[in-house]
Amino acid sequence: MQETSLIGTQVRAFLNSCRVEKGLAENTVEAYRRDLGKFLSFMGVEAPGGIPQADELGRYLDSLYRSGLASRSIARHLTTLRNFYGFLAREGQIESDPTSFLTSPRQWKNLPKYLNLEEINRLTMAPDPARPTGVRDRAMLELLYATGLRVSELCNLELSDLDPALGILRVTGKGGKQRIVPVGKAAVAAIEAYVASARPLLLRSRGSRYLFVTARGGRLTRQAFWKLLAVHGKRVGIFRRLTPHVVRHSFATHLLEGGADLRSVQMMLGHADISTTQIYTHVLRSRLRKTVDQHHPRR
Repeated sequence: MQETSLIGTQVRAFLNSCRVEKGLAENTVEAYRRDLGKFLSFMGVEAPGGIPQADELGRYLDSLYRSGLASRSIARHLTTLRNFYGFLAREGQIESDPTSFLTSPRQWKNLPKYLNLEEINRLTMAPDPARPTGVRDRAMLELLYATGLRVSELCNLELSDLDPALGILRVTGKGGKQRIVPVGKAAVAAIEAYVASARPLLLRSRGSRYLFVTARGGRLTRQAFWKLLAVHGKRVGIFRRLTPHVVRHSFATHLLEGGADLRSVQMMLGHADISTTQIYTHVLRSRLRKTVDQHHPRR
């Protein structure tokens, strides 16, 4: 990243704004930094000095296409550029936003992968209940399926975030935004069993504010949960790519199949925009087909 150029200075200001003013997650800021670093490396050769305009942006996007980058990745780069140039426009650094003339690449929208109920039951029963880590893992799996949390939200939960009597969970999501999510009885029971027996054995008199901890007393990380999820999946014969997001998709899909409305699912998932939740409309379409088949007089 060319730190001495004018555009390099503006990139640093943009990233600081994302981190401090908008409160975006560090992972999001880091993704912006990588994309803009690649952009600056290209512009250091194509258009040194100044702030690149529409023609130069077009050449940069062409270079991404020629490199064989997937449409989804190119669309992400374009989103980064739009956010960056929007920041420049708000700051009065440019008179007009050149990214408004750029066209997003067409993307095929893949349906989210999800598990059926029988697979979910096998997965939540996979951890060994005779081991403290097994009791912890089952509580995490039950809670993940019961709430549809992101893996970072799951791992960052604190003891005080759960109210077992009311069956609700306070979740801090992207950008530090909080939401309240209901928790079912099965997940509450699994967590109470873990807190009463397994968690003290893992901590060994050490203190921690986090709900899910390791044998060393620290907070369980996202990376560690990804690995243990894969291990438990293989143990019960779920070999296809199993990620926390697959369980999150299963939560949303099963809710909609059961009759939940899209807006309620949006709130529980913590989506800022309903359009993000609309990836699950395949469930609503199948339900409409079933409704017509069951109730229309000329079905």
